[in-house]
Amino acid sequence: MERWRIIKAFTLGPLLEVAIPKPGNVSRHRDFEDLTLYHFLFGNVATLDILYEATQVGIMLRRGELEFSEARIGEMIKRAVQNSKASQNANPNFGVITLSIPLVTALTISKHIYHAREVVVRLINQSTVRDTMEFYRAIRIANPKGVKSGVKYDVYDENVFEELFKDRITLKDLAEMSQERELIFGEWLNGYELSYKTFLRLKELTGELDLEDAVVRTFLELLASKKDTLIIRKAGLDEAKLVQEKARAVLDEEMSLEEFDAFLREKGDLRNPGSLADIMAIALSLLILQGYTLKRSKLGINP
Repeated sequence: MERWRIIKAFTLGPLLEVAIPKPGNVSRHRDFEDLTLYHFLFGNVATLDILYEATQVGIMLRRGELEFSEARIGEMIKRAVQNSKASQNANPNFGVITLSIPLVTALTISKHIYHAREVVVRLINQSTVRDTMEFYRAIRIANPKGVKSGVKYDVYDENVFEELFKDRITLKDLAEMSQERELIFGEWLNGYELSYKTFLRLKELTGELDLEDAVVRTFLELLASKKDTLIIRKAGLDEAKLVQEKARAVLDEEMSLEEFDAFLREKGDLRNPGSLADIMAIALSLLILQGYTLKRSKLGINP
């Protein structure tokens, strides 16, 4: 696929995700105390050069100039996080970066948008120990909330790099061990199943609704069907289940969207469904990549 189409789509997708008012998330109308719309704008645009590099790696893989094990996925993720952190002082986009870099690389190699699902699994399967070590450095730079300590291969343990090297832990190994704690790892292993499912639902709904309404509806369906792993890490499994139940109540018209949003925000950012927001950002990127153009919106923008 053409590199600049991919880069533009994976730049615009995350910006749309944060701008559109969704329950419990930062948007153009709502901020958290330590995380604002501007953190996302600065952090996401700061990764543009690494998205370009990921397409270059994809081109070299397609030409046979690199082996899949030489793709340097972990290093590109780390440098994208460094760029984001250098542009602002929060962690607005670690999940989006972690999902985007392998998929952008895979899309550049692929014949079409769906073929990339097979390619990205191959990239993860042929990752190296160095990829994992660089990915761990990326986590340390981003310092995301709710990272569990005291586990095997604790990211903040001073001996963790020796352990990763000794045990030859690749990104695939790490994902298999950690997929219950983080949705992103499940996406790596299953070819971005949830991201593509969300993209196809968005594609369906944008045929009949404006973009904002389609995104909000799809997000509610995501929240109702999946427990958000960021909420689990920060607030616990019971809170994540409660959020899931409330989302179903909104879909069943037993609770208003405004009441749900207030519920999600009543404990600060503890109920912020950030992992599913990352899935939405990738789904929006895929929607743009396949050719969605803005026809109407609540802002009154017309073609």
